[in-house]
Amino acid sequence: MSSARPFPDGFLWGVATAAYQIEGAVDEDGRGESIWDRFSHTPGLTANGDTGDVACDHYHRWPEDVALLAGLGVGAYRFSLGWPRVFPDGVTPNPRGLAFYDRLVDALLERGIVPALTLDHWDLPQALQDAGGWANRATVGRFTEHAETAFRALGDRVGMWITHNEPWMVSMIGHYRGVHAPGLTDLDAAVRAAHHLLLSHGEAVRTYRALGLEAPIGITLNLFQTYPVSDSEADRAAAVSSTEYTNGWFLDPLLRGSYPAAMMARFESAGVDPGFVADGDLATIGTPMDFLGVNYYSPRRVSAGGDEFGWVVQHGSASGRPTTAIGGEIYPDGLTDLLVGLRRDYGPLPLYITENGAAVDDRLDPDGHVHDPDRIDFLDRHMAAARRALEAGVDLRGYFVWSLMDNFEWAMGYGPRLGLIYVDYPTLRRIPKDSYEFVRTVAATNGAVVRGT
Repeated sequence: MSSARPFPDGFLWGVATAAYQIEGAVDEDGRGESIWDRFSHTPGLTANGDTGDVACDHYHRWPEDVALLAGLGVGAYRFSLGWPRVFPDGVTPNPRGLAFYDRLVDALLERGIVPALTLDHWDLPQALQDAGGWANRATVGRFTEHAETAFRALGDRVGMWITHNEPWMVSMIGHYRGVHAPGLTDLDAAVRAAHHLLLSHGEAVRTYRALGLEAPIGITLNLFQTYPVSDSEADRAAAVSSTEYTNGWFLDPLLRGSYPAAMMARFESAGVDPGFVADGDLATIGTPMDFLGVNYYSPRRVSAGGDEFGWVVQHGSASGRPTTAIGGEIYPDGLTDLLVGLRRDYGPLPLYITENGAAVDDRLDPDGHVHDPDRIDFLDRHMAAARRALEAGVDLRGYFVWSLMDNFEWAMGYGPRLGLIYVDYPTLRRIPKDSYEFVRTVAATNGAVVRGT
């Protein structure tokens, strides 16, 4: 087990979930409809018509889940506020919804687990989508109200704040490719949505600073290490452009104060109106944050041509390398390259790996156990890749496994299993897998509790 070699003192080990993927109880205690409720109930948009109506029923079973977290021995739990649970119509706060998270935070702290709270993990209230959603600049203000409500209610106890999870997925996959909620195929709307997500992040951080709160706050991006499929000049140029699309479009305004000029030109040539950037926006987006969260699963490998922006993505097994059960290429070196590249290109900003994990074709054995050696190997090798980045000088502060338990995996429904805990969906019984024991050993070996974040 290569990951048994020590990480630095204070390195934070955790696991992660998201509200819509695990909570269920979509019509209880005043919760409103989210864009994922609407999307998943639209025929043909999710595998098998799966929805998050019940999910893992965490809303009712959270004491059991907190006990499983405590048994795992990690130092932190990353979870998200269900936005429509706290603001059912996007405007009016719901005390009953907020009370659920108040209880959860207290229970985590009683067990010595740091609450790492994500304010927005994709579940925009449908009422705000009906008014234009993230493509509407007014949603920036609504998110800021949501954030301030959480800061005031939980800011004395939450140990780590994340504004948004994966704005590239929300904007480009949800508004341009139409694969995720809200299911649009409008590039102009996607680019405006990306900008408003970033702008609302900056506004939330400013609000947080004004309240005088001290726990670290940042944003989580899903970032790709992109490689050309050949050493040709055209393929190398395609890899640069693809990186600007997935990574630079978000990293540059956050950390450099501008959007990538070449990518902006590509968007404009595709019909995007550049007027979405108002005076002062980039300064707000660039409000200093305390860390950057990085979600990494697989690399991208691209060649020139084909796509409207000038590249073709080679997916999964086409690379000839091993893949997860959902076709993602397994390439731990990509994580090292990504983290080292971030330090090289953007400076020594503290980093957390806020998601890393693998879909495995898990089966419940007749003996009642789930043996998942492929997931253990995946995690072990990626933890070793993270340690190589540390040894190369990257200021990496922690690592969160996705996910605590099997759950609703968005458009893929309940088919993929990425949890450390097997969920038997007909009974909702929780069964820790072998990988649960592996992560418990890693946390115990390396020390799970954050010290001096």
